[in-house]
Amino acid sequence: MRLLVLLLLVAAVPFADHLAPGPRPRPASDETRAVIGHYGEGREALLLFERNTLVYALAGSRRFALQRVAPWTYAAVGAPAWLGGDTLRFAPGTAFSPQFSTPARVFAREPLGPDEGDVFRIVPRRPVADIREEARRQHYPEAGTGSDLVDLEGVVPRIRLDVRYATDSNFMGAAFYSQARAFLQRPAAQALAVVADSLAPYGYGLVIYDAYRPWSVTWAFWEATPPALRHYVANPAKGSRHNRGCAVDLGLYHLDTGATAEMPSDYDEFTRRADPYYPGGTALARWHRDLLRRAMQAQRFSVNPEEWWHFDLAGCESYPVQNIPFERIATASQ
Repeated sequence: MRLLVLLLLVAAVPFADHLAPGPRPRPASDETRAVIGHYGEGREALLLFERNTLVYALAGSRRFALQRVAPWTYAAVGAPAWLGGDTLRFAPGTAFSPQFSTPARVFAREPLGPDEGDVFRIVPRRPVADIREEARRQHYPEAGTGSDLVDLEGVVPRIRLDVRYATDSNFMGAAFYSQARAFLQRPAAQALAVVADSLAPYGYGLVIYDAYRPWSVTWAFWEATPPALRHYVANPAKGSRHNRGCAVDLGLYHLDTGATAEMPSDYDEFTRRADPYYPGGTALARWHRDLLRRAMQAQRFSVNPEEWWHFDLAGCESYPVQNIPFERIATASQ
């Protein structure tokens, strides 16, 4: 099997440069990171983002540049009239709550999600401990055959596991897995191995957040999530692609340092920054996100329209929904 993966890798090498979404950008400065973000609301809303080490603003469909003329001071070239001026002076402070002022108004930055390094969490509809206990008693009404779940650590090279649902560092604030492991159907795991090999020349490995997910956990997520955020979780009435073992949540890490690669949002952050085509953030974060998406799409994975980290292998529907705990998945055939 490793021979097959190596042959596929060799075949892909001449086209490796097509994975990169242009040259890799330089990291943004600390000031730029503190300035970019969402300001205002409605028709008078701005998205400030970084591109080519410069700050740009998006107002509706209108884009204009911010030229830095002094620390925390920018000239807005072509700004809309409602902004009230063409000089923006930002209030130095934390990256979470800077403001900028024009001669006429003051705008505060809208916090889209948690501070950097913090975990996004929902306010559950009911106590998580009660939901978790009820989930253990749930049973998916249908059974199926044709499953061949394999442990990713035995198939995919250079992966790093960060299985958040085996800890309380997740949007629910509680552990739902008994083991920090990741499984996929064998064809999905083999395709992911090719993805990993295609990214190595760029200096990146895959960090795995989640893969196969027992159906009872999907039930718990749906039960706990408020209706306004349920488009981020799967409806257990249908079962999810995670339950079928052909969906994976993942990001990138730097092979030389082991550090997780910067992305426009954290994993499992239920905000607009999770959109796989979100235009904000830093250029390097978007580059990482797009590199990952291109590498996955090259192996017949499609990205979830709500989440840059979630990918489904083509043909997921042919696999059964399953509710097998990790400790009961046999690994002898790997």
